[in-house]
This record gives sequence, structure tokens and C-alpha cells, in this order.
Amino acid sequence: MTRQALYFIAPRRVEVRTEDLEEPNYGQVLVKSLISGISPGTESLIYRGQAPRDLVMDETIAALAGDFTFPLKYGYSVVGQVTALGPGVARDWQGRPVFAFHPHESHFLATPDELLPLPPEVSVEDAVFFPNMETAVTLLLDGQPLMGEQVAVFGQGIVGLLLTGLLARWPLASLVTLDLHPRRRLASETLGAHASLDPAAPDVQEKLLSLLQGPRPYPGADLTYEISGNPTALDQAIAATGFSGRVVIGSWYGRKRADLQLGGRFHRSRMRLISSQVSSIAPELTGRWNKTRRYHLAWQMLRELNPARFITHRFSILQAAQAYELIDQNPGEVIQVILTY
Repeated sequence: MTRQALYFIAPRRVEVRTEDLEEPNYGQVLVKSLISGISPGTESLIYRGQAPRDLVMDETIAALAGDFTFPLKYGYSVVGQVTALGPGVARDWQGRPVFAFHPHESHFLATPDELLPLPPEVSVEDAVFFPNMETAVTLLLDGQPLMGEQVAVFGQGIVGLLLTGLLARWPLASLVTLDLHPRRRLASETLGAHASLDPAAPDVQEKLLSLLQGPRPYPGADLTYEISGNPTALDQAIAATGFSGRVVIGSWYGRKRADLQLGGRFHRSRMRLISSQVSSIAPELTGRWNKTRRYHLAWQMLRELNPARFITHRFSILQAAQAYELIDQNPGEVIQVILTY
């Protein structure tokens, strides 16, 4: 049999190749992909050739064991259905809808322990947001928001929106988000942000601090998230954070560098910069938190937030080049793009 597989072959060039695929071996299943989600942050870095070439794609996912040298397959959000079983696999896997951290391919082989069966109450289109919801949950665990705190979130792409939806459940004094694109700012406010600002507006810092009144002499957010993917936003995030505040950095900048102004208020503010990344859990939480518990919470939040409403575009795998060009050239039109098979 054959499959269609998406390859990144050069900066701003992708192609779909037809490949031979073997029947499932002992302990394997064959999965037919139904949809896969494009990560507009990470995959844009790869598409533009901005990912570090000497970095392993992911040390925790077997399907992403290589590095970022072209040509490469990438992607980590596929929802499919098990269509064939190899020897030694329990019969109840046949026909199951499953999620996999896997590149964009029409069919693939996997072992059952590499698959997550979809809970009955989670739709296929909601399930494609599982990695982004897991990231949002991790950001929440790393930031540890407290009752009555003032929180700012820079970036309202899909991870930022899901994080906003989670934070809106907290009894916060204020929740202010920032994004360049009006469509995302509107979605942010529908999720519960008290205000959503344009970070490029001339008076944005004044407006932001007016919404984040805090103890003098250093007013600002108690907790700030930088998840825009734009290194210049980190400087804004630091400037928006008050004395002894926390800045959680969830963006991956790839080879882009952040130019920070650390000689002013930052030097006396005793704030903390916290790196957050979904492949691990903060050491101080591992006594009671593990990946399984985080997965259960992510599924629960998908059921409650129903993020399929943020799918703005659907493309066939054969139209993948158009999908990536849209994300690259017209980000203001896009929240979540999926590929269909």
C-alpha cells in the first residue's frame, strides 16, 4: 500500500510525496489519518527555515527523532482511525478513533502505546487541539496564578487563546491579552479576557499598565505570559510586569534572537523569568503531577472549551502548500488550519 506524506524541502517550500507503506508488523497497528492540525508557531519556523538545524525535533516523540535539516517530515497532531492490526494487538483496537503525536501523513504505523484513544465525549475536530491544550495546561501549572492576581498574556494564537480560556476560570483581578490581529483579539474577549489590546498601538504600554494597577512604585502584572513567538514581545512583557512578578516564556524563537532592555526597571524589580515547555513538568510538581494526569486534564478542558470553533481553514493534504502560504503571508486571517485526508 502507499501513503501521502508532507515534506518540508526548503525554506517556504513543501511537497506531498507518495511513499510505500508496509503492513503492520507484530505489535503494530495501521492508522488512517482523518485530520491533522498545523502548528502555526513551530511549523512556521520550520517552513521559513528558522529552526535550529542541529536540534533534535523532539526527544520524547519517536516519530520526531530526527533534526531540522531539510528535507524533513514534521507535525505533532493527528487524529485518525485504526484500520488494521498486526499480530499480538488486542482486537478492541480495531476501528478505534485515536490521537497521535505524528507528522502529516495519510497513513502510518504505530504501537498502541504511541496512541491515545479519543474519549467518547471529544469530537475528532476538538481532539486535534490536544497538544495545544496540553501546552496551555503546562503554562498554567508553570505560572501558578493566584486568586486576585493581575495577568497579561502576549500572543493570542491558538495556544494563547486556550490559555486565556483556562485563565478566565480563575477569580483574577484582571486578565488582559495582546495580539496584533483583530480576529484573535475578538476571540480572546469572547473567551473571557477583560480587554484585548494591539501591542503595536502607540499608547499600548500606557493602556496596559492602566488596566494592571499594582503596588507602587512598580505597577504591572503579577503574572505575564509571552507566547506570541515574537522575540520583541518579551521586552514588552517584562515592561508590563510589576515588582516580584513572574514572566512565563512559552514561545519558541528558533534562531530568532531577543534584544532585551534589562538596564532599567527590570534590574530593581526582582521579577522571575520562567521557561515553560510542554515536554516536561516542573520538578517541584512531579511529586503529584505526571504526564497521565496532565493528559486527563487536557481532555477535560477540551470537552469544556470546545476549541473546534477556532478552526478557520480546512485544506486537503494535497493543498498543503496553499495552507502554509496562507499562514505565512496572511496570519491575521488564521487561527487554526487543519489538513484533511
